[in-house]
Parts: sequence; C-alpha cells; structure tokens
Amino acid sequence: MDWTINANFFFLKMKKISLVIICLFSAITTVAQLNPQSKKITERYFPDADSLENVTPALQKKRGFTDYDELTTFLNTLKSNHSKYVTISYIGESQKGYKIPMVRLTNPNSTTEKIKVWMQGGLHGNEPASTEGVLYLLYTLLNNPKYSYLLDKIDLAVVSMANIDGYLKQSRYASNGLDLNRDQTKLMAPESIVLKKAFSDFNPEVGIDFHEYNSYRRDFYKMGSFGIAGLYDIMFLYSGNPNVPQNMRTLTDSLFVENARQVLTKNKLRFHDYMSTGDYHGEIQFNQGSSNARSSATSYALTNTVSTLIEVRGVNLGRTSFKRRMATTFLIGMSYLKTAFENADLVKNEIIKAQKLNGDISVTSTREIYKDSIEVIDLDTNDLMKMEITVRDAWKSKPKLVRNKPAFYLIDSSHKELIKKLNTLGVKTETLENDTEYEVEAYQITLYDRNEELFEKMNRQTVETQLTNKTIQFSKGTFIISTSQKNAPIITEVLEPEAPNSFVSFGVLETELNNELPIYRLSKKN
Repeated sequence: MDWTINANFFFLKMKKISLVIICLFSAITTVAQLNPQSKKITERYFPDADSLENVTPALQKKRGFTDYDELTTFLNTLKSNHSKYVTISYIGESQKGYKIPMVRLTNPNSTTEKIKVWMQGGLHGNEPASTEGVLYLLYTLLNNPKYSYLLDKIDLAVVSMANIDGYLKQSRYASNGLDLNRDQTKLMAPESIVLKKAFSDFNPEVGIDFHEYNSYRRDFYKMGSFGIAGLYDIMFLYSGNPNVPQNMRTLTDSLFVENARQVLTKNKLRFHDYMSTGDYHGEIQFNQGSSNARSSATSYALTNTVSTLIEVRGVNLGRTSFKRRMATTFLIGMSYLKTAFENADLVKNEIIKAQKLNGDISVTSTREIYKDSIEVIDLDTNDLMKMEITVRDAWKSKPKLVRNKPAFYLIDSSHKELIKKLNTLGVKTETLENDTEYEVEAYQITLYDRNEELFEKMNRQTVETQLTNKTIQFSKGTFIISTSQKNAPIITEVLEPEAPNSFVSFGVLETELNNELPIYRLSKKN
C-alpha cells in the first residue's frame, strides 16, 4: 500500500471538510449572532417574565421579531380601535424607502395643559426589545384603564422603530453603515435628520430613548479567571455634560431616574448607572455616563429636555429572556410617564429656569477617574462576584476649556448647510436685514490636525483657536443666532470649534491652519 498517497488523500479530504465547516459557521454568524448565554445563567439570573400578554406582533409568533408589515398593521389597528386618542404620521423614509411612522397619543377632550413626552426605540436595529417594549406600552396605555388616565395630561410622541433598515436585518447600523446614535450633531444619515426634525418640531419636555446593551462585551472575556458577564437588567444613561444646566441634571437623576429605580427594586430587577469599557494605555477602564452630544442622552438634554437613554440587557441574546426585557422597558416607560404626569408643572418651571441661566460655557471637559467596584457574573463558576474597576466618570466631569457665552453667533451667509443643521436641531435663526457693522470675536486656527482615518464616514479635525477682537461689516443675509432660546446649550456645543462634537471637530465645516472661521461671537447688538 502507498501510505504517502493515502496520507495526501486523507489531508486533502480533511481540508475540504474544514472548509465546509468554516463556510457553514460563517453563514450562521452572518444570519444571526450566536447566543453567548448559557441556559444555567438564564434560569438562575434572568428567568423570563410571565406577566405580559401576547398582544404585540413578536409575541404572537415563536421566532423572529416584528417586521415592517406587522408594525404598520399593529399601529393601524391601534388607531382604528382608538381613533379618538391616536394619530399616525410618517416623518420621513429610511434609506431603503420604508416610511417611518410616528404615533401620537393624548386625550383631546382634556383641557389640562399637557406635558410633552418623546419616546423612541429601535435606533440600533439589533436591540429588538426596545421596539417591542414600546409597542407593548402603546397597547397598554390604550387598553388598560389603569394607565389610560395618563393621556389626560400627557401628549406622547413615539417612534418605535427608528432604524427600520437596520432592524429588519437585526443590524446595529443604518443602510449606509452609520451608527444613528453617533450622528446626533453632524446629522449625516437621512434617518438622523428626519428623527431629529420630528423631535425638534414636537419640542418635548421629557425624552426617553430605549436601547439594549451587550452584557458579553469583548473586553469582558479578558476579566476574571474565565471571563465575566454583565448582571444588570437595566442601565441608566443621562448626561454629565457641564453645559446641561445643573437644575435639569438634578431633576433627571433625583426625580425621574430615582422613581424608576424604585419601580425596578419593587420588581426585583437589577440596575446600575450606564457603563461601557475602553482600553486606556493597556488597562481596561469603565466609562460611566456620557457627555457626548453625538448621542441622544446628551443631545436631548442640551435642548433643556429631561433626557434619559435606557439600556436594557439584551444585545445578541435573541429571544432569550425576551419578555423580561420587554417588561423592563415597559416598566421604565410607565414610570417616566407617571412621573411626568405627577410633576408636569415642576418640569415646565425647571425648563424655564434653565433657559434663564447665564454663565460660562464648557468647551471641553475631563472626566474624574477613581477606583470602584461592580457586581458581575463569573463565567467560570456562574456565581456573582465583586470586581474592582477603574471608573472614568462623565457625571463628575470638570470643565477644561471655558469661554464666556456670547449673546449671539454670526455665520456667513454662504454656509447655509450649517444653518440647516442648526434648524434641524431645533435652533431658531434669523438673518440681518441690512449691512451692519459689529465688533465681534473671530476664531483664528492656531493648531490643526486632520485625521485621515474615517470616523462615522467623516474626517475628524482637532483644532485650537485664538479669539481676536475685530470690527467687521456684515452683509445683509448674514445669519444671526441668539443664545437666549430653549435649545441654547446645543448651539455652543456645535459652534465652538474645539468642542468634541462641533461642526468643526466632525469635519462638517472644513478648515486649515491659520484660517479664520466663518463663525463669529457677538456680545451684544448695537
């Protein structure tokens, strides 16, 4: 027997088998993420809820999630059965041409002044319990008298499937590859523009963006003896941006989030303030909270809105603990509605107070860093363990670069694209009716670096500027933006060039070293 020939045949055959296995595995992971959670962990820590009725589309089938036709049928049925309370409008289209529905619920016969609440789900398409939980909330508000009274004082706008294209293929991203929750200031995706415009036109006093988080992060596999998993059913993300007025930050945390914490405790659900991980000089550290205006938690808050992004434990878990995740979403949504209902006057008064606050603005800030511990699941033993961590806390951010807030910004009339974005962000702008001379502060670029690696399809720019006092004759049609308006905090966030989410930093307004920017600061009109 020729052993050489047989050995070659054997290895060739094994190579073909290996290729088939790899191809099959690739096909499986392309269609859906493999569920990383063991049955033991599910049964021990995250047993499914049995309190929900099977009234939403996904709960009426054994596999998959609500598709677009099921969504529109569900919403249209709600409208048909409750036409007095429900209106449906289509705020725009996804990149694949799906019309994006927004549902509005209120009791039109109630003469009480309403408080406006915005709810959003499915901005990341691979977070299905956010959409399904919001649909369950809509159904319950309209069909359960225990909750329907809330519509007497609440005007509720809901976009339940914000990223339709991503949702239908269970992908985090929009069709052009953009993360819609990293696009709240540069507004480069069509969905971002229509969602933000709908938000701004509605002008809510309370805003909630429902998400799910990944409790099996890549970094977690490097921790413990055999990796760890996140334990919390929910994490709360509210803004630590220093430009969000302190009274609004306090109102959000001590009233809305605190009431929700009590509801979770009553229902034996675990919670924590939001954390994500990052590698800092070889050490995995935990980022707590957020100050970035590019995501909804801070973007909403910078319009003097009570704002929270809700992260429910669920990414990559498929239908595992799906009712539990929906129930958690539902409980938080109802808690926020009840808090808004019971404190409508307080919220309105605090927003008015926030608008009147004047002071310096924080262009850049730094997080406080300290040691702490969190509770996690040890994947080696499946037991709970306390883990020491390094925290980078956005809620304890300290201003780094500080400037006085101008009374107005002036923008050259040739930059209509910037004005269009400002208007989408809910900012009111005007134009000069005549040629007018003003003494202003001009930005001169003294340090410039352009990152050639694309970030969210943009070339980011790092700049430093020097402010120079100048007298300039501004032509008729120059745009002028007052900082005495409800959405004033978002104005400085996008126009101060060094701010990390500004039009300059994101490369929306391109510049170069030694350039003078076409944006000017005005302390007062003549």
